[in-house]
Amino acid sequence: MHLPILLSVISAITVPLVSALPSPAQSDRPSQIYKTTNNYPLPNPGNLPVHDPNILYHDSNYYLFKGGIHVPIYKSANITGPWTELGTVLDSDSVIHQGNRSRPWAPTTIHKNGLFYCYYTLSAQGSRNSSIGVATTPVIDGTPWTDHGAVINTGTGPGSDVYPYTVTNAIDASVVFDEDSGQAYLNYGSFWQGIWQVPLADEMVSVEDAGKPDAVQLAFIPKEKRKPIEGAWMSYRSGFYYLWFSHGKCCHFQKGFPAPGKEYSIRVGRSKSVRGPFVDRKGTSLIDGGGTVVYGSNHGVVYAPGGLGVLNGSEGLDVLYYHYLNTSVGFKNGQAQLGWNYLDYEDGWPVPVGGQDPTTTSAASTHALPVRSYSTIFFG
Repeated sequence: MHLPILLSVISAITVPLVSALPSPAQSDRPSQIYKTTNNYPLPNPGNLPVHDPNILYHDSNYYLFKGGIHVPIYKSANITGPWTELGTVLDSDSVIHQGNRSRPWAPTTIHKNGLFYCYYTLSAQGSRNSSIGVATTPVIDGTPWTDHGAVINTGTGPGSDVYPYTVTNAIDASVVFDEDSGQAYLNYGSFWQGIWQVPLADEMVSVEDAGKPDAVQLAFIPKEKRKPIEGAWMSYRSGFYYLWFSHGKCCHFQKGFPAPGKEYSIRVGRSKSVRGPFVDRKGTSLIDGGGTVVYGSNHGVVYAPGGLGVLNGSEGLDVLYYHYLNTSVGFKNGQAQLGWNYLDYEDGWPVPVGGQDPTTTSAASTHALPVRSYSTIFFG
């Protein structure tokens, strides 16, 4: 299938945008001015309200998991929808007695050895009393999931007294596999001591050598009082592991906007090793606050993109997907939208391309993606 990619070189233009757009339905919007840019392409619309999306491509369909009551699951033959809700990962509250037991955050689902593994977060805003749990099922459509409980705890709970759980925050899990050994690693972390990685045991529901895990710090902001990095994702392409993360304020904008550029943006670094060290395009270590901005607020339409993932393309086209706030819709957490872009690579660094105005484009006008997830590539 031939899918041309049109690259547009657009000058850096920064213009003020008044967020209180003239819409009767949005009279409750914050009336505050922020800045935007045309440096990034518009997103292709996913046509689904979602926060912290996770997409798994399996058996010619897309399965989307998002934070919500018992972790909702959606299915579509096309990443642009229409999406059909299948049910939930959990059939009741999590077996972990921590945080938001009925409404887990930031799920990530992979497929290995005939099982689907959904890693989910339990926490509360501003708290380090957090857990990453995991549930499994052999069949993704309709079969009940088994909740195995906590993989790691921070703040309180079994194992929370083990380093680095004593200084980190157990939220926003993602999983990556070493290309050479096949070893699975859990990436996690938010604010506090940044983003970390620990090896998973072969059964994928616990950490290897749990009493003394072989942990490494992947990204950190040492010189700032606030350390707003979270939502790590790791992809692989042409000999490099890419560590993606969200940086800045994610949400709750009805209480006020941060300074321009302090809202969510999507950043990346890379390494030849799955364990790092990772550096950005300028050579700055991610441990020293580095991170190349790949996607940010743009065109007066997209605000605070983040909560990302990357799908690897069967024809060499990687896809970056994320949630964002469409300024023509609103700035509340529940108004976040699914967006996506193809990725080009310039000197080995990812650059989003394409995109269509999400205020005017329908799902029917966007073609399906020839992509498969990393779990399919490794374990087919």
